[in-house]
Amino acid sequence: ASQVSLVFVFKQNFKSVDLLKIWQCLHKNLDFWLQSWSRLLGSEPGIPSSAKVFFRRLDRDKSRSLDSGELQRGLAELGLVLDAAEAEGVCRRWDRDGSGTLDLEEFLRALRPPMSQAREAVIAAAFAKLDRSGDGVVTVDDLRGVYSGRAHPKVRNGEWTEEEVLRRFLDNFDSSEKDGQVTLAEFQDYYSGVSASVDTDEEFVAMMTSAWQL
Repeated sequence: ASQVSLVFVFKQNFKSVDLLKIWQCLHKNLDFWLQSWSRLLGSEPGIPSSAKVFFRRLDRDKSRSLDSGELQRGLAELGLVLDAAEAEGVCRRWDRDGSGTLDLEEFLRALRPPMSQAREAVIAAAFAKLDRSGDGVVTVDDLRGVYSGRAHPKVRNGEWTEEEVLRRFLDNFDSSEKDGQVTLAEFQDYYSGVSASVDTDEEFVAMMTSAWQL
């Protein structure tokens, strides 16, 4: 009964040209679909295992990316029927690098579930530790007050300056457009990917607490 009602809701959304609503509906019911994938594929429940296996199954040409046709066929297996234009729209919305296809990272990013309050709280605490100025943006100047790059091997051999080390560290959390500034939203986006591979809140909080010495 649960599956029928969800498929009905999806189909109602597909009648609309508002593709954002389609994406929101997909995202809202990720837990249900991931459990469906696990049963369908005979794998253990969980986003990293189920979604990666499902991605490989959909990638029929073994290109390590999904075009809109492959995505359309895969969703149809789950009773989620899109026409070609709708599938292309969803593919474009998930395609962050503008390649026209979805790589595994983009696919997994689209399927990340919302994080729990405990996870959001510890991420915010780590960000607050970095944001020494308290202006809501972390820069190299903020990092200088928390970390030193002097011991880095490339600083010690003269290849990089300490500022370069801190900037490269900061770039890990920055969006695809590296501007030397990391917002809380970008920091959360980075850790939402990490979060998807950690099963319990306790493990995630312990990892963050240790990594950032909170």
